[in-house]
Order: sequence, then C-alpha cells, then structure tokens
Amino acid sequence: MKPLLICDCDEVLLHMVRHFGTWLDETHDIDFDIAGGDFVTAMKRRDGKPAPSREEMWGYLKGFFPDEMHRQTLVPHAREALAALAQAADIVILTNLEDECRQPRLEQLAAFGIEHRVECNQGGKGDPVARLVAEHGDPVTVFVDDLAVHHDSVARRAPQVHRLHMISEPTLAATMPPAPAAHARIDDWREAQDWIAARFAAGRPADA
Repeated sequence: MKPLLICDCDEVLLHMVRHFGTWLDETHDIDFDIAGGDFVTAMKRRDGKPAPSREEMWGYLKGFFPDEMHRQTLVPHAREALAALAQAADIVILTNLEDECRQPRLEQLAAFGIEHRVECNQGGKGDPVARLVAEHGDPVTVFVDDLAVHHDSVARRAPQVHRLHMISEPTLAATMPPAPAAHARIDDWREAQDWIAARFAAGRPADA
C-alpha cells in the first residue's frame, strides 16, 4: 500500500494572495495588505468608502476564482518535491474552492507540471481527509496546509494523519505563528520534502 500525501494548493503549491492583491488594485481600486492574515481587514477602498464587508470579500474571491487564476505563480521547488514524492506515494490536492473550479484547478496545475487528483472542498478539511484516508486503505498519510483551522479539523477527524503547516508566501509566513494542531511548520519545499519522506519511510501513523 502506497503512503498518501494530501496537499493544499493556494499558498502551498501556488502563490495566491500577492496576485489577488494586484487584481484588487487594478480592477477594484482596493489596497490589500494581508500581513495580518484576515482577508476582510486586509482590504481598504482608496475612495474613502467603508471597507468591504465579509460578504463582499467572498464576492471578490469568487471573482478571482476561476477567472483570474491565470495570474497565479508556482511556489519554488513545489513541482520538484511532488514529483519526487510521487515516486512512492499517492497524491491528492485538496483545495477549498467551489466545485465548478475543479477543472480549472486541474488545468492550472497541469500547466505547471503538477498532475494529480484534485478534490474541491468547502469548510473544514477534517472530514474529506478522513474519507480520502479510508478510500486509500488507511495508509501512512501526510496533510499539508497553510491554515491552522484545517490542521485543527484534521487533528479532530483524522488524528492518525501527520500534519505539516506550510505558508509559502513570505509576507504571511513572517507574521503567522505555527498552527498549534500541526506536527511541524516548514515553509520551504526542499525541507518539507525530506520531512514528508521521513514520515513515509517510518511507516507509522501520527498517533503511534
């Protein structure tokens, strides 16, 4: 049985917030400073009107995905790390996007040389991770994500999964603390590849 890598996409495999900010600037006359990690408080209208509400923020995100996904760029060393890990493991990209974005995300990743199964999700990732682990026969599994809330969700729903916190965007990584529910925090794919491979080689679940 092959080990399993379940990996997020935005700010793990592809840069997103820097390009989302550029789009908000060019298209909506909004300044975007994500240093604090909150998309709503990061937005400020340059015309002096009230800042966008949370509902408006979700509207902007839906405007970016999938129509502006072509702006996104590859995280350094991500493609090479996945290619090396795929020699011994199954890989699933679990991305929090609406279901209609699955095909655009598949095509987007393939253009960067990353061709693996993609699953879209809304909400916490604990349940879909647990389902994927069961589907693959409960192998040794590593989960990689940039958001602490998802590590907490996976810790509760699939505690046997090794959890790696990764934030590939330097402006975010510098201000965001390690996720309490993750087993490790690594923001560079070269080091992350070694950490993941070591979990696979050990052949033990996280709660062993």
